[in-house]
Amino acid sequence: MEIKKVGVVGIGTMGHGITQVSAQAGYDVIVVDATDELLKKGMATIDKVMSRNVEKGKVTQEEKDATMGRIKTSTNMKDLADRDVVVEAVFESLDLKKQIFTDLEKICRKDAILGTNTSCLSIMDIAVQTTRPEKVVGLHFFVPPQVMKLLEIVRTIATDDETIEACKKWGESLGKSCVIAKDTPGFIVNALMNPYLLDAIRMYEAGIASAEDIDTAIKMGLNYPMGPLTLCDFAGVDIIKFVADSMYEQTKDPKWIAPVLLNKMVAAGWLGQKTGKGFYDHSK
Repeated sequence: MEIKKVGVVGIGTMGHGITQVSAQAGYDVIVVDATDELLKKGMATIDKVMSRNVEKGKVTQEEKDATMGRIKTSTNMKDLADRDVVVEAVFESLDLKKQIFTDLEKICRKDAILGTNTSCLSIMDIAVQTTRPEKVVGLHFFVPPQVMKLLEIVRTIATDDETIEACKKWGESLGKSCVIAKDTPGFIVNALMNPYLLDAIRMYEAGIASAEDIDTAIKMGLNYPMGPLTLCDFAGVDIIKFVADSMYEQTKDPKWIAPVLLNKMVAAGWLGQKTGKGFYDHSK
């Protein structure tokens, strides 16, 4: 199967980026969200990112205009009926994702690929909401999709070879390096990264070193571009907690138990860059 028409559900943090990179690669894209206000906000973000790229000389004004012209917005899921692939990119609620896939099952062509951008939830739990689990796959883009070059393609026990190959070809056409992972908690990246982040939080919580020194040690000692606590603030402290809680729920492995400090920071609303305070002060 060749992917030519792309659908995206949700134009938020991940959805607007997936929409942009797909349109920029030449695909006809329809993005659906609950309200016109959300769609206008998401499209304004895409326009802002593209305008910045024009200023930096990364794309021409003509390329920006062509990209924007390939994107259509809608509040009606039925407009996704002719799509070759639909990527669900709403927030990490298993119940919400299940409902969306139940709806997509009724709307989309039987040969259409249905992908979820979840970072840690069970793909199979979502796939069984449909009568085509062989066409359901994890399509885990990274923040921000316009910059990050990785696409984790997550295969359940039911996903067929044709679906995986079509998604890999599509991902590569977006300029992504594609890796294939089994449908296990955290897939590849989060299964390796999040215990490391939780250990860094525990080290800081225990007073072993300052946030700055922990981050500097990792950057200078391991040549990482970003320290773990800076990364927590960038990704969202609440997201780190959500992944930890979800992984613990699935595995019962104590390494996934969220540190007390992490729970308290989320309760206080110290979520990192997006709220102005996390492990660092971002108010300035």
